[in-house]
Amino acid sequence: MKVLPFKIPKTQNIGLIYQEDKEQYFYDKFHQHEEIQLCIIVKGEGTLVVGDTINKYSSGDVLVIGSNLPHVFKSDTSVIKESFMISLFFTKDSFGKNFFLLDDFKELIPFFEKSTCGFRLLENRETVMNLLLELQKSTNLDRFIGLLKVLKILVNSKTTELANFIYPKKYTDNEGKRMRNVMDFTMNNFDKNIDLYEIAEKANMTPNAFCRYFKQRTNKTYFTFLTELRIENACKLLISENTLAISEIAYQCGFNNLSNFNRKFKEIKGISPSKYRKDSGFN
Repeated sequence: MKVLPFKIPKTQNIGLIYQEDKEQYFYDKFHQHEEIQLCIIVKGEGTLVVGDTINKYSSGDVLVIGSNLPHVFKSDTSVIKESFMISLFFTKDSFGKNFFLLDDFKELIPFFEKSTCGFRLLENRETVMNLLLELQKSTNLDRFIGLLKVLKILVNSKTTELANFIYPKKYTDNEGKRMRNVMDFTMNNFDKNIDLYEIAEKANMTPNAFCRYFKQRTNKTYFTFLTELRIENACKLLISENTLAISEIAYQCGFNNLSNFNRKFKEIKGISPSKYRKDSGFN
């Protein structure tokens, strides 16, 4: 199976694919697939990279990842030892080329528009969770009916985007493998010192070529992305490890000095690390 892009395994003539991922951690390779992925996180938490943007995910989340939108779930197994996700995979043409173009489904147009950048559901999550949990032992027809019920809820509920910038072209297999190598290395080594030559080597490119390549595909520099990843992990530690000093958290997340950490944290989050911790309930 190709890592990026990869195809969702499905039985012939099945338009809607139901999938359960129940493992210690979710599939952790940067990848994309033609199908829109509508999923609920029943159990688990970690970091979700979608396109150019770093997000957190946790139990109870309802997420939609658009067609060919590169992403990776990086499970935090230090918090939860089992991850469980239920997903529905489908394309706009899964049930016939013009199925969702019928007047009957006009009110679903906003769903497909928003799915391009991916989105997180902000309300009615429990209702959607229950509907998808009911599909575990359902027939294919009941799952299709359940999908339409969920889509109607998603269209009429508040959501927030998962990605800020979408590279307009679909990744080729070679490009996919290159970005996968870069993302995998970064996700696994963000707490260490990473220099330009080292990361460019992972992409099998010269430093200058890599800088242009990464900026073109994410609309940000590699080191901006790396800093954002480090800050997101710092946020997690500020909340979950309240006995750790802020200076220790900065060091664990790859920052060499506290003043730089404080400056970058405020640039990205708008508040200081200490206020972030205090606002989260720790003094």
